[in-house]
Amino acid sequence: MQNKNEKSAPGGGANDASSIGDGINEFIQKHRKPLFVSAGVILLILILCIAALSVMDILRAGAISAVEEFGSRYEALRPSITEEYSANDAAQLLAEIEAFTQKKSTLAAGYAGGKAWSIIGSIHSDKKDWAASETAWAAAARAGKKTYLAPLAFFNAGAAAEEQGKTQEAIEYYTSSLASSADFSGAPRAQFAIGRLRETLHEDAAAIDAYRAVISGWPHDRVWTSLAHSRIIALEVE
Repeated sequence: MQNKNEKSAPGGGANDASSIGDGINEFIQKHRKPLFVSAGVILLILILCIAALSVMDILRAGAISAVEEFGSRYEALRPSITEEYSANDAAQLLAEIEAFTQKKSTLAAGYAGGKAWSIIGSIHSDKKDWAASETAWAAAARAGKKTYLAPLAFFNAGAAAEEQGKTQEAIEYYTSSLASSADFSGAPRAQFAIGRLRETLHEDAAAIDAYRAVISGWPHDRVWTSLAHSRIIALEVE
């Protein structure tokens, strides 16, 4: 049997729970208006965030659709893009794509932006305007830096730089194409190009290192690995 002292001892669970519940109810009653307002604000913010994300998804989809249309027009125009009768169509397409890339939003970044700049780079490459091509391909690599477009864009920027005799810049572009986290089927070719350009600079030791990197990095690539072996032998004989 519980004695008198035990009955009066503190911590009588049910009474404490009741007191806490009463306190919470009293607090809600006193502050119900600001609490309801705060809850409404939080709900509104949540709704706006969801709506904003939905709108951005729609806009991105629209941007990608626009770029794909540019790509289709370019492919149709490509066989005759250097012909005089296609000059107006090529200029119009180029102007539209350049206007797209100037949009001050995230829509001109990522895949859509990288693809748009890649088409510009391709048009200038077809016309052998290597300076403009280099600029466009470098912009494509920056815009699409988190996409599979980046390493190819860096590689093409390197090729355009080479056409201008800008050897050191070409090496930097090729190196950047290898540094991308995206898979790049042209990686062994880019690494070989670095060795080839080191040779033109009479940096034979660096060239051999670059060729050895081809062999160690892509041992199953018959073409570039075989060429790298040949160049190493030639340089070592010299």
